Amino acid sequence: MANDTIDALTAFTWERQPSASRLVSQLLEKFVTANTDIARLSERLRDETGNRIGDWVDAFVVPVDWFSDLPNSLVETGFIDSGQNTWKHPEGIFPVVKLTESGSASLHVKVESVDDFAACYPVLAAKPRGKAGSAHRTLLVSEDNDTLLVAVERHGWSGFGFSSETDADIAAAREHLAVFCERKRHFADAEAGYAYTKKLIEDAVAEIGIDRACALFFAAERRYWQSRNHAAQVQFDRQQKLGLGWANHDHHTYRSSRACFHHLVEMLELLGFHCRERFYAGIEAGWGAQVLEQSGAGFVVFADVDMSPEEITGDFAHLGLPLRPELGTVGLWCQLHGEAFLSAGMHHLECQFDFDRARQQLADAGVNTMAPFTDFPHLRQAFTTGEIWKVDSVRIDVALSAGQISPQDAEQFRREGAIGSHLEILERNDGYKGFNQTGVSDIIARTDPRKW
Repeated sequence: MANDTIDALTAFTWERQPSASRLVSQLLEKFVTANTDIARLSERLRDETGNRIGDWVDAFVVPVDWFSDLPNSLVETGFIDSGQNTWKHPEGIFPVVKLTESGSASLHVKVESVDDFAACYPVLAAKPRGKAGSAHRTLLVSEDNDTLLVAVERHGWSGFGFSSETDADIAAAREHLAVFCERKRHFADAEAGYAYTKKLIEDAVAEIGIDRACALFFAAERRYWQSRNHAAQVQFDRQQKLGLGWANHDHHTYRSSRACFHHLVEMLELLGFHCRERFYAGIEAGWGAQVLEQSGAGFVVFADVDMSPEEITGDFAHLGLPLRPELGTVGLWCQLHGEAFLSAGMHHLECQFDFDRARQQLADAGVNTMAPFTDFPHLRQAFTTGEIWKVDSVRIDVALSAGQISPQDAEQFRREGAIGSHLEILERNDGYKGFNQTGVSDIIARTDPRKW
């Protein structure tokens, strides 16, 4: 069984991509050197938000001869032409490289709203391109030395052309976003909650398409999570002073009970996700996870659940997990707060930052972070101190009567509440696309409500 578990955990392995990372850094440095506004944005990201400009790059759009032997360099470093000279790296997290025959070179940076960016940041052209409310819009920020800085807004749109959405399509998308934001989350029966949400997702996918629906769904999820997390509110305000929003998101994390885990995966697959690698945090933690990716809309989800080592080898994402009397860290969190997909909201949003700078700046703003649980050259991760949520006494009574918590735990939860959500600070280097398979046991143990 041990070998089977190892095989299940290593079947999907990501490697560092140092040569591609060097090429991307050289391209970015050429833009920073050529355009003073790009250099200024890099400084403001670093000093005001704890970010690195490289983590905000959506694409490099460059003439084929703009950088020495660029086509061959792309091939040699693992980029693949996905069509129309649009180069992507399948094994790492890197910007797209779009090659053109001639014209200016453009650096495209990600923002959640070009209107917000235009309102907060000096721009050359006040009028964005693309219909207001559509899936893809751009905004020319500056032009210097025949080098452009362009802000890009995407909502489930991965191409460089603009969508052909009609006014009716845009109105429908706006309506589905409102439905997702206002959806009922509190249900006496979680099964009913999943059935209700499934219908909302299916209606949105049928009317506006799977990638568009996915992007809007997670915009609503971030709003709900942020409304319940002080650290998120502080960092969002810092980023929004530049009109950026959460465009630096890396992955969204949900906790699930064993009973509902297959429902959670079903909802995500309806939104276009596919299962990627699996995790097992260790027998001490009693916790596992399924990573899912939606490449069309650009989202990754980490889905956590209480699990035994032998269960990691089966199709736990689809076949379900049998009920058991005891609760691990994840199960107890769901018992106290509810399903993350429903009433509780996400456990955390993880975004890409300059790791040390972001932690220090947040500390200066009164938001502390826990000790890092990953500190490799290519991957660094730390949670902000957990948001404490009040716990419904009925939920405490149920866990106490089932023998899942002690009377002392019950009294503590009634008096002090229990740890709820976090913002996660992450730094990736060398394009590393994976996660830490060995360090998560410690952080899960440190987020168990019984140990606070």
